Amino acid sequence: MADTARGGKFVFLRRLSGGLITGAADDDPSGIATYSQVGAAYGYATIWSLCLAMPLMIAIQAISARIGRASGKGIADNMRNHYWRGWAYMLVFAVVVANIINLAADIGAMGAALKLLIGGPALAYATLFAVGSLLLQMYVPFSKYSPFLKVLCLSLFTYVATVFIVHVPWGEVFKGIVVPKASFDAKYAVAIVAILGTTISPFLFIWQAAQEVEEIRQDDNERKPLKVKPSQGPDAIKRIGIDTISGMVFSNIVCRLLLEKKKIVLHAHGKTDIKTSAEAAEALRPVAGKFAFALFSAGMIGTGLLCVPILAGSSGYAVCGALGLRYGLAHKPREAKAFYGILIGVTLAGIALNFTPIDPIKALFWSAVVNGVAAVPLMIMIMIMAMNPKVVGKFTLNRSLKIWGWLATAVMGIAAVAMFATMGA
Repeated sequence: MADTARGGKFVFLRRLSGGLITGAADDDPSGIATYSQVGAAYGYATIWSLCLAMPLMIAIQAISARIGRASGKGIADNMRNHYWRGWAYMLVFAVVVANIINLAADIGAMGAALKLLIGGPALAYATLFAVGSLLLQMYVPFSKYSPFLKVLCLSLFTYVATVFIVHVPWGEVFKGIVVPKASFDAKYAVAIVAILGTTISPFLFIWQAAQEVEEIRQDDNERKPLKVKPSQGPDAIKRIGIDTISGMVFSNIVCRLLLEKKKIVLHAHGKTDIKTSAEAAEALRPVAGKFAFALFSAGMIGTGLLCVPILAGSSGYAVCGALGLRYGLAHKPREAKAFYGILIGVTLAGIALNFTPIDPIKALFWSAVVNGVAAVPLMIMIMIMAMNPKVVGKFTLNRSLKIWGWLATAVMGIAAVAMFATMGA
C-alpha cells in the first residue's frame, strides 16, 4: 500500500511525518514566549488549559490531514473550490498577519538565544538564521527537506532534559490540572485564549493538510488522493491517526507540560514578569544553573529552525490555495514563483519587524489571541469540508471525530466569547 512504510525496525518512525513535524513546531520560541508570559503571571492557574487542548488539538489536526489526503488539495484550495471565496480570503489574511508576527518572534528569539550562548550581535544572527532557512526551503527538494525537519524535532528533548535539572513540585502541578483555578476577569480570559490560540493554531491546520498533499505529489507512482483511489484509504487513515497522535502527544505531554513546569518554577521564585523566550532562558540561569540555561537556549534555536519554514510555508500554501495559484515545496522556485515569492515576502517581513520599535512581545501575545479567534471560523469550515463527500469522497468523518472536532470548535468559540464578554464587563 502507498502509505505503508517499508523497512525493518524503524518502520514506526518512517510512518511519522506531518503530524510529528506539526506537533514539534507548536513548541516554537514564540509559543514559549506566550506560555512564559502566562505561566509566569498565573503559575498553576492556567496549566489545565494545556491538558484540555491536547485531545482537541489531536482531533482537529487529524481532520485537517484527512482533508489533504482524501482530496489531494489543501484547506484553502478546498474552501475556494467548494464554498464562498470571501471566507478563504478573509481567513487567509488573518493567518498571514499572525504568521508574520510569529515569524518575527521566532527569528528574533533564535538570534537572542545564540547571543546568550556565545555573545555577539543578536540581530545579525537572527537574519542569518532566517535567510538560511529560506534558502533551504527554496533549493532543497522536499523529499530531502522533510527528513531534515524530522531531525529538528529532536530539539524538543533539550526541553525535556531541563526537567531532570530543575526541581518542580509535581504534587502542585497535578493539583493545578485536577482542580483548576479560574479567574473571571478580562486578563485571565485573554490569557486562556492566547494559550488555546498558540496550541490550536490555524497555521498548523494548513501545514499538516498541505504536507499530505506534498507527499501525494512526491509519490507520483503510488500515492493518490483517496477520492481517486479509495483502496488506499484504510492504511492512509491509520497512518494519519498514528502520526497525529504521536506528534501531538510528544509535543504536548513530553514537552509542553514539562515546559510549563519550568515557567511555574520561575513563578514560584518570583519571576512573574517574563516577557520573552530569551528572558525565560536567562531567568533559568540563577534558578537552575548554567547547564539548564544552555539546554533551554539550544532548544529555542532548534525549534525556531523547525517552525520558521512551517510558518512561511503555511502562508504560501494558504495564499496560493485561496487564489488558485501553483504552490508547493515539491516545485522548484521557477515553477511556483508566487508561492516562493510569498515565502520570501513573509520571511523578510519577519526579519524587518525585528529592526522596528514595535514591541514584538505585545504583538506576539495579541497574534496568539488573533489566532484563537480566527481559528473558530476556520475550524467550522474544516468540519464542514471533512463531512462533505464532494471534498473527501466517501472518507467523511466517523462519529468519534465528529464529536471531538465539533467539541474543539465549540471550546475555541466559548473561549473567544468569554474573552470579549469579560473585556466589555
